[in-house]
Amino acid sequence: MSAISASPVEPAILQFGSLEWFKRELAPTPGRARRTAIMVGAAVLCVIISMTLQVPELSVTAYMPFFVSKESKHLTTLTGLLGFIGATIGIAGTLLLYKFTYGHPELRIPGMAIALFFGMYLSRVFVLGPLGFLIGFVVAVSQSVGEAVPSPEVLVRGLLWLWVAIVYGAAVTVVLNLLFLPDPPKAAEHPPKPKSLFVSDAFTNPAHVHFALKVTFAAMFCYIFYMAIDWSGIHTALITCTFIALESTGATLHKGVLRIGGCVIGGALALFTIVFLMPHMETLASLVVVVACAAAIAGWVATGSELISYGGLQIAFAFFYSVFQGYAPDTDLDNVRNRVVGILFGLLVTAFVFNYIWPERAASGCLIPKV
Repeated sequence: MSAISASPVEPAILQFGSLEWFKRELAPTPGRARRTAIMVGAAVLCVIISMTLQVPELSVTAYMPFFVSKESKHLTTLTGLLGFIGATIGIAGTLLLYKFTYGHPELRIPGMAIALFFGMYLSRVFVLGPLGFLIGFVVAVSQSVGEAVPSPEVLVRGLLWLWVAIVYGAAVTVVLNLLFLPDPPKAAEHPPKPKSLFVSDAFTNPAHVHFALKVTFAAMFCYIFYMAIDWSGIHTALITCTFIALESTGATLHKGVLRIGGCVIGGALALFTIVFLMPHMETLASLVVVVACAAAIAGWVATGSELISYGGLQIAFAFFYSVFQGYAPDTDLDNVRNRVVGILFGLLVTAFVFNYIWPERAASGCLIPKV
């Protein structure tokens, strides 16, 4: 992770998590309020559309504004395009794979591991690393739910609706950013176009293979563990292993801390909403107000520097995942508990693997999206 440059009156290095550190990271910056407002507007619009038309996977759709929105129109559009391509190829790939693995866990589990390995490997060696990551991740995670789906028809329908939820959420976000995000004062200099699809040491540096193997091992260990004890509700352990993985052990652990911190805050907001607000919410308007308030908190953190922005994404994801359990108010608290337990478990497993198996102590600049 890149460090923040110091101002003339502020030290370059502050203790992570200190009061001064939080003051600096949460202070207003140029364009932060506008970017936060765009995220809030996109999330609210997605909630209204999905609740009105009863589009499944509302938690995923409401999260897309935080995943897709970036600091410029160009980056936002590029991220939305990569998300569309990644989701499309990933869903198509998993549907094809299910032709051979549905009802056959002895084939499905190795298929998950292979998809994860190639996705994480491509995230290191592919110039468009996030695209390779998304494809592998979508295939692996969608394969992990095979045992819980009663029939192939329901499975196909669910995966296609997931594609719709991802794509239309991303499209709404891109359109709002193009409409309301101002252009930069001067055109940014575009880096030279790469001459190859792969980084220079793609096939010579063993660290890329080691990284993919570590993430695959950690994620598959979590999956096999929670399936063995019949607690699929903590499936966020598998997701955590893939999303916090970075090129160095220190960066990975830093991202893990942000993930659990964001999850705790988002889960607390969801807990408060479910216990105290949901029983009194009778209209879509009341839900929109709650969503806007939570999205504003998450958006403000997400528009900060790289040292804190991932925490904002996790606040949003934890809140939406816990609150949106259907199209009617729900007071089930299991999702909040299971999500926190899953993230903690995934963080512990990843920390152990990255500390003791081929540890990388220096950053090497790999690109993995802040999801």
